[in-house]
Amino acid sequence: MDSYTMIRTSEPLRLRQALIPFVCIVVLGYFAYHAVYGRHGFISWLDIQNRIDTLEHQLSEVEGMREQLDRQVALLRPESLDPDLLDERARAALGYGGPNEVVIFLEPQPGRVQTPR
Repeated sequence: MDSYTMIRTSEPLRLRQALIPFVCIVVLGYFAYHAVYGRHGFISWLDIQNRIDTLEHQLSEVEGMREQLDRQVALLRPESLDPDLLDERARAALGYGGPNEVVIFLEPQPGRVQTPR
């Protein structure tokens, strides 16, 4: 009868021994899930890297446009005034032509976008 009592007392020990690894696996799974899908997880990190690449590309385009505008502004400064650029800008802003120039007005075509020159 002592051996039967031993068997009964060993059953709760097996459950208790299995409970600790089970809890550890659940906790590990919780942290693994959030490491991949969480707010600061791997997938969010990939999205942020993609956004950084997109914004860096936009930044390089804007910097190029700014450099071009800076060159044009530098040509209009009094110490380095370019007469051709000044003439071009004045004619475009005021809509004037020279006395020896012929101006041809074109009818706008439907469906065609006209860009100013």
